[in-house]
Amino acid sequence: MKNISLLPQKSGFLGVEEKYLKSPDEAKVVVVPFGLEKSVSYGGGTKSGPKAIIKASQQVELFDEEFWCEAFRKYGVVTMKEPKIDYASVTKSLNQLEKITEEILKAGKFPLILGGEHSITAGSIRPFVKRYPNLAILHFDAHADLRDGYEGEHYSHAAALRRVMDHPISTLISCGIRNISAGEIPYLTANRHRIHMHFGKDRRKWNAKEIVAPLKGRPVFVTFDLDGFDSSLMQATGTPEPGGMMWEDALDIIREAAKISNFVGADVVELAPVKALHSCDFLAAKLCYKILSYAFLESVEIKQ
Repeated sequence: MKNISLLPQKSGFLGVEEKYLKSPDEAKVVVVPFGLEKSVSYGGGTKSGPKAIIKASQQVELFDEEFWCEAFRKYGVVTMKEPKIDYASVTKSLNQLEKITEEILKAGKFPLILGGEHSITAGSIRPFVKRYPNLAILHFDAHADLRDGYEGEHYSHAAALRRVMDHPISTLISCGIRNISAGEIPYLTANRHRIHMHFGKDRRKWNAKEIVAPLKGRPVFVTFDLDGFDSSLMQATGTPEPGGMMWEDALDIIREAAKISNFVGADVVELAPVKALHSCDFLAAKLCYKILSYAFLESVEIKQ
């Protein structure tokens, strides 16, 4: 990864003090901080999300009782220095992220991209589409994000999944949705064969195995907008919404998806840190760690 500058291990994601990798090249995961904030339409602060997630991750317990090990040792993690984002336009920012993601994939690594606003997914997804003809998307969000642009911006955060689905992607599974505009309904209706939407109002009836069934045997990109969580858990985001997922709701789906598919990349977006709410930063960091561990490991049943 010639054009990827890395943070020192102890300053990066998880903040591991010891040198557990002989070389950064041994790591299977590259964490990419990309705090783009250009099209937010309510609360701001997502530009500070990546830094807050990395800082909080350094307090996450490395031993995971679900995997009965310090999971990171099984795959190895390095963290990119946050690049100077090209703010000339959202288009140029996304082109920049596309190149970064492409280089990481060329090196055979798993990119975990930390936003920033959800618009970043439209850039990072492009190299995956080229590599994986059968790519599927597992999406967690309060919002459908199927608008064809918003407030004059074609690549708005409110159009993130519409821009993703501009590509010939056959399967999008969206979980936790509780905001969809009338203008998005015709697109959803016309694309019911591609889009499986699971509304937050039905959360108590969800069956995780049934939700993820269309992902079986597929390469999967996970995109997690943190406002997918209920606002009682996640207030530090631009649009905290009631009626959302709790921690285990999300993990049940991710876990079941990982059992039957191949996670090839992920992003976690829309953290807008609030000084008095460091629990939100920690939740985001632990979610990132869990996504990585599900991608590379299998849960272990421990008999008590």
